Amino acid sequence: MEASTAGIYRRYLECLNDRRWDDLGEFVCADVIHNGNSLGLSGYREMLESDVAAIPDLRFDADLIVVQDDLLAGRLLFQCTPQREFLGFQPSGTRVSFTEHVFYRFRDAKIAQVWSAIDTRTVAAQTAR
Repeated sequence: MEASTAGIYRRYLECLNDRRWDDLGEFVCADVIHNGNSLGLSGYREMLESDVAAIPDLRFDADLIVVQDDLLAGRLLFQCTPQREFLGFQPSGTRVSFTEHVFYRFRDAKIAQVWSAIDTRTVAAQTAR
């Protein structure tokens, strides 16, 4: 399952980077849970669209992917320029770099659960400039 899960995940990131929101259901379960919140596919999509609205140049770049059984762990790297409030921080007009550590549980080759931790200290330090 490891190789196919990693491949699915990379295609999921391509979907996000291409802003193909209508294709999100190919990769994410209808009842997806994010950080303990039952968002469902529509709520998950709204969350992602909101992030992109705040940061139009947001790209999801995987630096590290580890798969074990139905779990995938990833480290995502971001280099972007927030245009609106993001994670409670006001944009400074400068480019920021930060990481997200994220874990996914897959069910039937789709993302069923997501646990995400973003390095907000780094974002805060860069937006305070």
